[in-house]
Amino acid sequence: MTFEGSDLFSFSDAELSRFRNRTMGFVFQFHHLLPMLNARENVMLPLLIGGQSRRESERGAEELLSQVGLSGRLEHRPAELSGGEQQRVAIARALVARPRVLFADEPTGNLDSRTGEEVADLLMKLQQEHRMTLLVVTHNERLAQRLPRSVQMKDGRVQRP
Repeated sequence: MTFEGSDLFSFSDAELSRFRNRTMGFVFQFHHLLPMLNARENVMLPLLIGGQSRRESERGAEELLSQVGLSGRLEHRPAELSGGEQQRVAIARALVARPRVLFADEPTGNLDSRTGEEVADLLMKLQQEHRMTLLVVTHNERLAQRLPRSVQMKDGRVQRP
């Protein structure tokens, strides 16, 4: 398998980890935020892991949290945030390293319909602003209809249109 001319199967474990950290972002149905860290610290993690300084990581995290509308919630821990706010922190964390591909697995599945629409709007807006590929897996037909291309699966098989 290749990505932009690189043979991913030739990568060592460390190279694959670096590749994932720098090239891909992941947003899950359940936010997977670290409860002992505040919003800023949760978003900083990919940058710190990638070797950026604490100051650069803080700046990047604050910029992304501002883009997702949470500049006033930087010091709040996940338990102090609503479900929609937690998902926006997770989105900021996924985007902070400027990935070229964002994978979103049921990004609205754990949210009420209004908050789910807000998160969907945010994902579409950020996809355009960051000029990245967005791959969404969802059971939410309304969300799927908003995407420019969709593929349906049934019983593990791709359905032909």
